[in-house]
Amino acid sequence: MPHRMDIELTSERDDGSWTWRAAGARQPRGVVVADLLPGAASVGDQFKVEVESDVDGISILSIVTAPPRGERTDLIELLPIETDFKPVIEQRAPRGGRGDDRGGPRRDRRDGDRPGGDRRGGDRRAGDRRGGDRPERGSPDRPRDGDRPRDGDPPRDGERTAEAGDRRRPRRDGPPRRHFDPPPELPKRPKPKRLRPGSEHRTKVLDAQPEGMRPIAELALQGIPAVRQRLREDNRKARDEGRPEMPEDSVIAMAEQLLPQLRAAEWSDRAEAAKRQLEHLDLRDLRSVVAAAEDPAVARDESTRQLAAELKAGLAEKQDQEMARWLEDITAALDVGRVIRALRMSGEPPKAGVPFPQELATRLVEGANTSLTPDDGADRWSAVLEAAAFSPVRSQVQPGSPPAKVTDELRATVTRLGPLLPQVAAQFGIEVKAGAPAPRPLRPTRPAKSAKSAKSAGRPPRGTPATG
Repeated sequence: MPHRMDIELTSERDDGSWTWRAAGARQPRGVVVADLLPGAASVGDQFKVEVESDVDGISILSIVTAPPRGERTDLIELLPIETDFKPVIEQRAPRGGRGDDRGGPRRDRRDGDRPGGDRRGGDRRAGDRRGGDRPERGSPDRPRDGDRPRDGDPPRDGERTAEAGDRRRPRRDGPPRRHFDPPPELPKRPKPKRLRPGSEHRTKVLDAQPEGMRPIAELALQGIPAVRQRLREDNRKARDEGRPEMPEDSVIAMAEQLLPQLRAAEWSDRAEAAKRQLEHLDLRDLRSVVAAAEDPAVARDESTRQLAAELKAGLAEKQDQEMARWLEDITAALDVGRVIRALRMSGEPPKAGVPFPQELATRLVEGANTSLTPDDGADRWSAVLEAAAFSPVRSQVQPGSPPAKVTDELRATVTRLGPLLPQVAAQFGIEVKAGAPAPRPLRPTRPAKSAKSAKSAGRPPRGTPATG
């Protein structure tokens, strides 16, 4: 859409056109042909033009107005002043105090000698300002400025105000406020890292294949079903285009022949990476590498069998270390009173099938039962029951009595966790059906997105915890 703007000519080009810039700008913005400008144009002339903007830039369509030559419109006219100029003179008072502006002696007004005399018609002295006798300045009987009661100050000992009644504001020099020491920090374990395998052995096997066999070998890494599906799709396209089809049985046989060698190469890459990252590696990745070593295609080589034995020994040692740290973390959480955290950690052991220590289980049950009192709120009950339902001591959790106030959310939580906590559900009067499926732990909530973006993506807004 055309619009207007002010431009200024900056230079003339060899072809007769002129470069221009916006009025007040530093750099040129475009070029205008000489046919649109008046004949006597020069550098520095300003025009109001009609322009149009597009993807290529700004194009000048026509000249709207142009200032006449020889006249400057941006000058400020200075007019003479006919009246006489009177400068402003500043006169400061003497530094010694507030004296008379006319240079006379300073008048002492502390003795009641004020202009116009006493307002009450009498002679006021220093001792009669507030009526009655007043101690002289500096006398020990005269209170200091810091001891004088002022408006808004708290009443002193033995004094009460009508507004305060029997309540008394605390003195400033009274006992300090009570400060609660934060619980000690729990040990922070480094987060395990996921396995990052290389591709040295796999690339060596792929490079050793003929040019026509490399695509089949790459698909064989995904499994024989992937090779069969890709082959059917290619044959369908070839049939539609009139080209010859590939024999399915021959291609599948070649993929099955290459698959053991590819599996061994892929496992070697993962095993060597796991050995390098053994100290900070996640137990799940290390277990998967050790479990894959049982594949006959991997175990047929002596070097792979030796590497698998080293990883198996490293897995056993790492599991023992993680078990010791896991028990230490649960004990530390119980020592500082974090029962919910201890219950959650007890349900996530580093190794499945390991019996939970009886002494630690007793402490965990006592902490869970103590945390469920009738005076606690519904949110506290829901959090403790959610953590206790997936702990190894869930069958021993038995609150003394249900909470004083049972909300709908708490009842829904107990109903969902009923198959895992039937003794707690019975206290709430909830019947658990025989053979009811056990729920799953709630997933952590994600940051909620705006309703508009969630609707445009075709899915419900995030942030709602998923039930089991």
